[in-house]
Amino acid sequence: MKTSILKFLAFLALILACVIAIIFVCEKTDPLGREGQPLVASFAETENGRLRLTWEKLPYPCWYRVETYAKTTGRVEGEPEYHLLTTGTTRENAYDVPTGAIPMYYRVTPYGLFGQLGEASEPVANPIYRDPPQPVIITHYPQSAPASPMPFLVWHGVPAAVCYEVELLSEPPAEEGGTALSKNGHLESTREVFTNGWQADLRKYTKYTQLYWRVRALGLHLDAIGEWSKAEPLVIDWTKDAPDAPLLNDFDDMPGAEMPIYPVYRWIPLHGVTHYEVELMTQPPDEEGGSQPAPDRVWSRVVNSAANCYDEYARPYAGDYYWRVRALDVKGNTIGHYSKTAHFVMPEHEHVKAAMFGDSITHGGGAVSYPPSALEYSYGTYLDFPAVNLGRSGDTSKTTLARFEQDVVPMHPENLLILTGTNSLRDPSISADDVIRDLARIKALCEQNDIRPIFLTLMPIHPQNIKFAFHTDTDPKWHAKMDHINAYIKAQPYFIDLEPYFYDKTHTVLDPALSIDGLHPDIRGKQLMGEIINLHQDELK
Repeated sequence: MKTSILKFLAFLALILACVIAIIFVCEKTDPLGREGQPLVASFAETENGRLRLTWEKLPYPCWYRVETYAKTTGRVEGEPEYHLLTTGTTRENAYDVPTGAIPMYYRVTPYGLFGQLGEASEPVANPIYRDPPQPVIITHYPQSAPASPMPFLVWHGVPAAVCYEVELLSEPPAEEGGTALSKNGHLESTREVFTNGWQADLRKYTKYTQLYWRVRALGLHLDAIGEWSKAEPLVIDWTKDAPDAPLLNDFDDMPGAEMPIYPVYRWIPLHGVTHYEVELMTQPPDEEGGSQPAPDRVWSRVVNSAANCYDEYARPYAGDYYWRVRALDVKGNTIGHYSKTAHFVMPEHEHVKAAMFGDSITHGGGAVSYPPSALEYSYGTYLDFPAVNLGRSGDTSKTTLARFEQDVVPMHPENLLILTGTNSLRDPSISADDVIRDLARIKALCEQNDIRPIFLTLMPIHPQNIKFAFHTDTDPKWHAKMDHINAYIKAQPYFIDLEPYFYDKTHTVLDPALSIDGLHPDIRGKQLMGEIINLHQDELK
């Protein structure tokens, strides 16, 4: 009996060895002539507005690596053309790719049991970004899935857009694209849209069963960024209940990015409602879509803000967090129901290689309307190494220093990227020496806790654009203050000099191409910050 079993096992081993040998020979000799033939990948849009990358399936047993890239700015000498954002794998010949709010590129590489099979695909550009830019619609309301009388109209965000203009029409426009309102079929338009979605109120148009809508991006001075999107049909079912809960804005989440420890929550608001309450939980609510607060919520905040809420407390503890938002009237009464519940994870922060410490430039956000939860506006997204975001919006150098013990010491990063003092530049009551004293104290605290302090020089600002965006004046001596502070920083053992890269052509103020509001670098500015820091990775211990 034992002899029969041993013979059978030996036979199976022989068969397995033959199969492996055949696979090895096929992969190495390429009898089907796949050698040197790169995969050809293309896109299809799914029903929920996401993108699916597809390609021809290889005849060999294999798996595929899908890499997501962003193009670099081209402003840093010696940098590569692409920056890797994230990597995924699949055994299928299709992959749902992340849809971030910047142009992204995808490459597929096949792998067999014994290594790479043939050539990777050429980088495939995300097709939703056109030139000139046009917002691309996410929500569709055809005859088979009509809209309610108050539908959410949602589109992919346009990089550098401060706000959007939406136009409603009774018929298709006379001409697609362009920047002018339609000469025929125009019903109304609004420029009061500060996120990539809007709840329309169609109740005044009950004589229609179908309308059309389109959207275009606007800049700081309400100037057109690109053209109108293609007019989208809007079929209406007047008997359908209108949404009465805010819509979570997770349509353009960046792949692989991590929420800062001071979270920011964002949504698409209800029409005409400006008061909202956000609640945070450590487990999902018992009732999804209810109207009553969760009894075990750990935090809540009421904001008079149409689309986002900044958490005033750090959330450094590892684990799962859940949040949702409901609309309130001016007296604090609930309007409708809670949004769906969103989920994010704070990972374990043990043996942290690097952390980012500073004000809103570190925290994230930009282009006036985008909060730090829009992670395409975080320079950490573009680093070649992981770094925990310890930034907090609104900090001066003094308030950054004040929270060192609370936010930095428990994390105990090996390296601390420090960028604070820009808000102090704007304030005439704060001197350069005040900022330097704060930076010196941060340095001393780092050394006491065996943390390497790596200072980033302050970047120039643009007082005129700051005035227009935030209606605040800037200390006329800001440049002299910046020079004095940066001289101190450049005398430190470890520093990275950002300043020279961010001037305009006159070399006097922050380049508007890198920052719309004159203070916070936008997407290209944050990419540039990451690229400069990446060149100094050898300074990390």
